[in-house]
Formats: sequence, C-alpha cells, structure tokens
Amino acid sequence: MSDNAESLTVRQGAAAPTTCEAGTTVGLSDAVVEARDVRRDYGQGDALVRALVGVDIDLQRGAFTAIMGPSGSGKSTLMHILAGLDRPTSGTVRIDGQEITTLKERALTQLRRDKVGFIFQTFNLLPTLTAAENIMLPLTIAGRKGDRDWIDELVRTVELGDRLTHKPAELSGGQQQRVAVARALASRPTVLFADEPTGNLDSRTGEEVLRLLRHSREALGQTVVMVTHDAHAATFADRIVFLKDGAIAHDCGRLGRDEIYDVIKSLEDA
Repeated sequence: MSDNAESLTVRQGAAAPTTCEAGTTVGLSDAVVEARDVRRDYGQGDALVRALVGVDIDLQRGAFTAIMGPSGSGKSTLMHILAGLDRPTSGTVRIDGQEITTLKERALTQLRRDKVGFIFQTFNLLPTLTAAENIMLPLTIAGRKGDRDWIDELVRTVELGDRLTHKPAELSGGQQQRVAVARALASRPTVLFADEPTGNLDSRTGEEVLRLLRHSREALGQTVVMVTHDAHAATFADRIVFLKDGAIAHDCGRLGRDEIYDVIKSLEDA
C-alpha cells in the first residue's frame, strides 16, 4: 500500500463531511462549479426518497474529479443537478459564477449548450449522422461554425481522422465513445460531465477512453467530472468524492486502486 494510504486519516465535524486526507490537489485553481446545501427528494409520504441530503461541494477549474458511491448513494443524481439536467428540491448550484437553479428552462438550455459538455454510457450518437456530423452537432444546433483548428485538433486527439465519414453502426464501441468525447469538447465547454463513460466498453477500449479524458485535462485544460463505480477508472482522477446515503462521506485526492477499495470497504463497514 502506498504512502498515501498509510497517511489516510479521517476527520469528522458537526458541519463538515468526513475528509479523506490522501493525495493532493496541487495546481488546481478556482471553483468552476459550486453547490451549496443541495437536496433532492423524490415522492411523498411513505414513498419519500431523499436522494441528496445537503451536499456542499466545489469542483475546481482544470481538475479531473471522480464521483463514486454504492448504488443508491446519489452520485448520478448529484451529477445531473450539477450539470443542470435536473433541479434540486432546495439548495443552489453555480456554473462559472452563474446561479443555475433559478434559471428558466430556455436560459438553462442555453447555459448547458454554451458551458457544459456531456458524455453518456450509451454514447447517444445520432445513427443517421456521420462521425463528423455527430461531432459538430452541438455547434450546428447552436448555429455556430466553431473553431476549425480546434475541431481538427480534437479529431487528431481521438484518432478518428479515417472514420469521419462513417455512421455509428459502422464504428466500434470505443470509436463511438471517442466520437462522443470529441462532440462534448467541440464547443470548448466550461465543464465536461461523464456518466459511467466506460460502462459499455471492454477493458482495453475503456482504458483508451479514460486516457483520452485524462489527456483532455492535462493537455487541453479541460475540467472533467466523472461518475463511476469502477475503481480503476477513478484512478485517473485528481480527486475522488465518495457519496453514501445522499451525502459526501469522503473527499480525497488522487488514489490508487487499492486505496479506493479501502475507502469503499470503510463505507460498507460503517
């Protein structure tokens, strides 16, 4: 086990989540996403489910953050709220300094289009469009031509130069996900959200996608937030936030796979 694991300590306080002191966030700058006392309830009465119970979190610009937790912990709900895909029952969320929880639907749609990129487990490519057309789709919908040099750099980065005229059915799962990554980055989003991006991929192809996400953070300066249940995938992140029962249980720096398993086990034993 690494020195990080040996130095792992847990601090508890009445107003703060348990904090896992393992790894650092050196070189990270200001928060690009800020959430305060975010709560999300579903149903009423005996059917009431409290998916989030008062989450406070800042996601720093230029960082790769992984969000983990057991099934039902609230990790996907939190990502959807941070990305403006869902609204909290109460609490506030800011993206790049703008409060999003009170925006009307049209303004929220425009903010997502301009500032947020999405990568989903199921790729969500349009089957009738070529890879090139899928990559350009967010810009086409927005009526923007985009930066040609930037698009060309993305195509080189995802290594799809010889597949741009192919439709999704003619691409492997890994190639489809690389198209999805390029599409998400095409508009230069303020923050990129990835929901289980390797969930439908074999281990080798998943590794390629994770390296691509890491490259987008290191070489392109992209802010990345990834929800995952996969300990190996989380090792690519600068920071790992663990949820349990709708609250942040541990907030760690970069960890190895064994260290991640140690934290997960501590959650299961608690």
